[in-house]
Amino acid sequence: MDSAFSGYSDTDIGRKDKIIALLILSLFILLNLIAVPGSSQTEGSVQVLTGHLDPGEIAVYTLPSIMQGQTLYVYAAGTSGDLDPFTALADAKLNARGLNVEFLERSNRQIAEGMDPLGAARKVANSLFLIWNDDMGEGYTSAFKYSIPSSGSYQLIVASSPAKETFGDYTLILGIDAPQVLNGQSEPTGQTLAFLNTSESSNNMGVQELRGNITAKDASDSFWLRKMRPGDTLYASVETASGNLSPIIALEDYGYKTICVSNWTGTGAAGSATMQYTFQNYSQNDRLTINMINSSRNDGGLSTGSYRLLVGLNDPEALINSTKSRGDQVLLEPIMVRSGLMLDQITEVNQKSENFAIVASLWLSWNDPDLAFNPEICQCGYKVYHSINQFVEKEKRLWPEFTIYNQQGKRNTQNQIIVIYPDGEALYFERFWVTLQAPDFDFTKYPLDQQKFHVKIDSLYPQDSYVFVDWPEMTGVGPQLGEEEWSPITFGTEIGNTRQGILDSTSRISFYFLMQRHLYYYVMRIFLPILIIIFMSWLTFSLKDYEKRSDMAGANLLLFIAFNFTIASDLPRLGYLTFMDMVIAISFAIASLVFAYNMYLRWLQSKDKTALVERLDRVAIWLYPLAYLAAIGLAYISRL
Repeated sequence: MDSAFSGYSDTDIGRKDKIIALLILSLFILLNLIAVPGSSQTEGSVQVLTGHLDPGEIAVYTLPSIMQGQTLYVYAAGTSGDLDPFTALADAKLNARGLNVEFLERSNRQIAEGMDPLGAARKVANSLFLIWNDDMGEGYTSAFKYSIPSSGSYQLIVASSPAKETFGDYTLILGIDAPQVLNGQSEPTGQTLAFLNTSESSNNMGVQELRGNITAKDASDSFWLRKMRPGDTLYASVETASGNLSPIIALEDYGYKTICVSNWTGTGAAGSATMQYTFQNYSQNDRLTINMINSSRNDGGLSTGSYRLLVGLNDPEALINSTKSRGDQVLLEPIMVRSGLMLDQITEVNQKSENFAIVASLWLSWNDPDLAFNPEICQCGYKVYHSINQFVEKEKRLWPEFTIYNQQGKRNTQNQIIVIYPDGEALYFERFWVTLQAPDFDFTKYPLDQQKFHVKIDSLYPQDSYVFVDWPEMTGVGPQLGEEEWSPITFGTEIGNTRQGILDSTSRISFYFLMQRHLYYYVMRIFLPILIIIFMSWLTFSLKDYEKRSDMAGANLLLFIAFNFTIASDLPRLGYLTFMDMVIAISFAIASLVFAYNMYLRWLQSKDKTALVERLDRVAIWLYPLAYLAAIGLAYISRL
């Protein structure tokens, strides 16, 4: 052991240990120096922003100070609706507020010169922006990077893709020297790189003007607000236009809880009230109500009258009476539901029960922004549901549910389908057969009558949610309808409203079809046989053998009675006489009179009063058809 270490002292061994430790420490420090700068360069500065674009809107963000040589990274993705975002970077001189109009005008000029629409959009974008992108990211996301050529302020524009007008919420990620932004997974680092320039943006600001009327019967009006974002301020001003109305303005949340109210006691300025409220969080299903004051008047009566309402979003000028509607929509308008009904068959008309049965196809079409979806999620251009329950379960949304007001019994549905498109457009189709009440049927002119067949469809939700409107292209009669008893004369729709149960006024659309009967059946089966019977009875007037004549008249009367029993099942059993009933009654009465007249002539002949018989017969042979025609004419006039 001593020989092994004979060349080294204790001092030498300690020095070597120190050298090894120093080398390890130096290597550790070097590795950290290399790692830290690299990590800092990779992360950079990141800001995450969110927003919403309605159709045709743009959002403009100001990047106040970017240094030359820095690299800007931008990533934008739609998070609701069918939004396909488009992003672009421009210098501070670009007039972003008028960008939509300028972009469209320039593109149209290029298209007029023979360029295809996509090529024209690219060329205009290249001339307006420093850099732009539509679908560089995954799917429909927009992403780009740009090396800043000179220090200063820049404008970042977020809009819908020029290829298609879309809308919805979006997430915008900005980064300086942070390439990970292009993956859309960066976390914010706390720096403010950009802010929304509300003076240049064309969204999230507007005023709406409405007019209404408060009566003793309708003591309040309600208006639903669009979705509100944190920091949005609602302004409202109402003034009386006529009457002695002293209005209350109240803001209620989704649970009808009042969160802000103005002029509650009516002690404010006469005939007016104003309100201002700032939302602290995202809010939806809020509503603004206008109510009457009935406690501030000395006579204890009601304050009623018409009013003018101004509602502003982030626009305090809504409190100025001279302001007009402009900018974004503040209140939610009721969803217009286009409605069409194709009448394919009238399978039965029950005159006694006053109802009819039809086979028809119903079409409904409406646009609900909450149904919009990004097609890249399902890689599809539309979604299909084969039942209402399936639609409600998947979409978690209301739809314009309806009831057929004059329906009798169960409606039998043969087919049912709902198709949803990315922009929120929905199409509903149902083919069904059903029995419907028809208390307005009037058969006094039967079978020369015309009848109006009504299919009355009522919304189950109030008019501030859904309103039915006409869809003339999908309303009409099928090609086979004219093959049955009825042939169409005209058809149309009647728009109105009604009240069902405890709900407010609901929308009603009534489809009517004016029909008349095919007369060929009645002419051949009823009118012609009656005419032949009457004609045969008239021919007996040419016989001078009054015994045989009376026998033939009796046989003719028996024939008419038998015919009446034959057609009795085809005649409606009503509480009043129809034209057909009167024709049959007149024909029977005249046949009976002819039989009695011939018996009378036979008796006169037996009494040797032949001259009197001949004189009577000369008059009766012409009086008979004229009297019959006159009686039928009077019957028709009486049924008008």
